[in-house]
Amino acid sequence: MILLFTILLVISSAIMILLVLLHKGRGGGLSDMFGGGVSSSLGGSSVAERNLDRFTVGVGVIWFACIIALGLLMAYQGN
Repeated sequence: MILLFTILLVISSAIMILLVLLHKGRGGGLSDMFGGGVSSSLGGSSVAERNLDRFTVGVGVIWFACIIALGLLMAYQGN
């Protein structure tokens, strides 16, 4: 069971990295904090971006569930 969750965790981690890298950049990082990089993207996002957001959240929930499951399995493995 631990092996199954470990494999699922590795796969979901790789997919999560790819999904985050596919997202459109929304800022200039630290330069935005000091007034640089003013953008006027107040409009809504496209359907593809919304679906990418939903898919990223879904994979994130799977990833989080794998972390919790592995933690519980490791904690109660000795009993």
